[in-house]
Amino acid sequence: MTVTFIGVRHHSPACARLVAATIEELRPAYVLIEGPADLNERIGELLLGHELPVAVFSSYRDGERRHGSWAPFCAYSPEWLALTHGRAVGAELKFIDLPAWHPAFAGRSNRYADAELRYADVMQRLCGSFGVDNVDVLWDHLFEIAADHDLAERLAVYFDLVRGESAAGESDTAREAYMAQWVRAAATEAGERPVVVVTGGFHRPALVSALASDPSAAGWPEVPMLPPDAVGGSFLVPYSFRRLDAFDGYQSGMPSPGYYQELWESGPQAAARHLTESVAGRLRERKQPVSTADLIAARVTAEGLATVRGHRHPARTDVLDGLASALVNEALDVPLPWAARGTLRTGSHPVVVEMVAALSGTRVGRLHPGTPAPPLVHHVNAELERLGLDASDDLDLDLTVAADRARSQVLHRVRVLAVPGFRRDSGPSTGLDPILKERWTLRPSPERLTAFIEAGAYGATLADACAAVLAERAAHAGRDVDLLAAVLFDAALSGTADVSKQALSAIESTVAAAADLGSLGRMLAVVLTMWRHDRILGTAQSATLAVVIVASVRRILWLAEGVHGRSAAADLGRIGALAACRDALRYARPKLDLDLTAALEVAARVAADAEAPPDLRGAAFGLRWALQPAPDVPLDPVSAGFPPDSQAGELDPERAVRGAFHPESAGDWLAGLFALAREEVLHTPAVIGLLDELLSAMAAEEFLVAVPGLRQAFEFFPPREREIIAGRLLERRGLSGTGRSLLRGVTDPELVAAGMVLDDRVDAVLRREGLTGGGHD
Repeated sequence: MTVTFIGVRHHSPACARLVAATIEELRPAYVLIEGPADLNERIGELLLGHELPVAVFSSYRDGERRHGSWAPFCAYSPEWLALTHGRAVGAELKFIDLPAWHPAFAGRSNRYADAELRYADVMQRLCGSFGVDNVDVLWDHLFEIAADHDLAERLAVYFDLVRGESAAGESDTAREAYMAQWVRAAATEAGERPVVVVTGGFHRPALVSALASDPSAAGWPEVPMLPPDAVGGSFLVPYSFRRLDAFDGYQSGMPSPGYYQELWESGPQAAARHLTESVAGRLRERKQPVSTADLIAARVTAEGLATVRGHRHPARTDVLDGLASALVNEALDVPLPWAARGTLRTGSHPVVVEMVAALSGTRVGRLHPGTPAPPLVHHVNAELERLGLDASDDLDLDLTVAADRARSQVLHRVRVLAVPGFRRDSGPSTGLDPILKERWTLRPSPERLTAFIEAGAYGATLADACAAVLAERAAHAGRDVDLLAAVLFDAALSGTADVSKQALSAIESTVAAAADLGSLGRMLAVVLTMWRHDRILGTAQSATLAVVIVASVRRILWLAEGVHGRSAAADLGRIGALAACRDALRYARPKLDLDLTAALEVAARVAADAEAPPDLRGAAFGLRWALQPAPDVPLDPVSAGFPPDSQAGELDPERAVRGAFHPESAGDWLAGLFALAREEVLHTPAVIGLLDELLSAMAAEEFLVAVPGLRQAFEFFPPREREIIAGRLLERRGLSGTGRSLLRGVTDPELVAAGMVLDDRVDAVLRREGLTGGGHD
């Protein structure tokens, strides 16, 4: 038995050349490739004749976990050469790795993320030994720019060195044990014929050792099946060089795919020349000055650096360093990106950004027309065509028109799936908006098909996929009520009024964990309005929104009772939360069976709590006042926290106002009261009279302290109601005129208060100097 193991770095042109040459020379019976074994029956789909790059997208979803991963292929991927050259020599092709949904791949969105990069300490020592910045520079130095003679031996030594100093983790060990079963089975089936095994270089030493220690096989391994409660699948998707680029966040080793494509097609010398030309052309398109002298200087510098660094031809970083030296004339705020691994950092020089983009390339793959696609792709294409949404367009939609509303729902479902090319420019942003028109910009995108295939993991129809995404977003909202509010509104816009039991549980959990009264109150106000009134979006009496209302009322009351800070300034967010709670209790209580008795008892305790902020105490009293008239809900003073013989549980607005009227906090307390019981105050002349009396009795200094809070409090009355209050003040003084005339004559209250203080001070000085009496000549 002859088994040849080729350890590769994924997306390496040098490794791709070695794989192609080895297969052509050995003409093996089997070519085994690191890839998802559950795709073995569909390898033919990969070889239909696609325009590269493409990727296998695999999805998995159960009640606990959702996972998506990609296995990309470009023209210089060693795995791709193993497939195409293996087929050309008549070999049987088999993927030998665990399926992408397997727990061994948990947390990894890219099957071909280089394993050796997970062991950074080893790579750092290697880079230090060779005096290079990072593994990309080291790899180019050792393999991509070097000659191909003895390449297999050099690669084996390199990966043996990496593996020899690193213990594999649990996931790599599981994968290698599974791949070893395939290698043994193929070696047994092949007999004397050769077998070629192409895997990541980090796995090669383990597979060589496994075959040497135990060559026996018990037949081909079983392919793990999806758990019975899970859904998932694998489909080919178009890919792009941008998504392959490590500078754009790709998890595998090779950055700058456009450069390596040129290296693969034309060799290192032509790749260096093409790189310089691409950077110059890109900069000139963006009106950046690049002279012939600059390019000559860049080329000379790159060649000099290549000589110093021992390269036969300028490597990628030689060319980049030469270009940076010639084109960047000022100090850099951040290091050059190719000096380290990872994405471009904020603050990178604009010329450097364009250089990196030029290396990335713009190539986008295209699938063969006969490539199978998930059901969602066919469904959404039919929906878009049926509604006339499949071409470039600028749409104005009227949500009161049934046909436009249907188109809007489909567009929102597509938007929720994050498919590019569908942009809403304007429209309602919350359930409180009076806006009933939307404007959309539709532009076909080469990434649209990829996005729809990937979204197919969520469901077979657009409605199902949208509902699943919203449920996932709800589950991930955590304690963020604003995120949950966005989910609920997106559900309304997309016509997904009611969601799954799992999503409902997540929604309740988010509300139950919310810590901010303001955001919770804003959400409740919107949700309540949609539940009560919306007929256009179809959310009226929605069961999902009903759950949110009940959970929010319960949480707001619980949070309000725990807020302390007797000197805290008025907080409009928490006042608004109690106002939303009041409205829910007032309008939704009969249908949702909200506990009004418990709410009033909480309000009574908060209103009487000396440690609570004044605005919250005023709002709590206002909540009781606004809701107390309900004859079927008597307030029990004992359960509200008062002694059995106390009358504190009874409502006495005048007593409450008088007791809360302290100059430093009166405005805050009244802000809470007016926000919750504005109409009750307006229709209780005794309270307005008492306020007139208390304000008139304030000293100038006290009035100056109270004015900011008082102004905020009275702003809760709209202009018409302020006129009514002003008219009653005139009546109390027996003066003629209207409230409007009185309001027109009022200057800035703070200026008036300051003038009153100044008058008092002048009077005090006059009295002190004896200048207030008569009899002086």
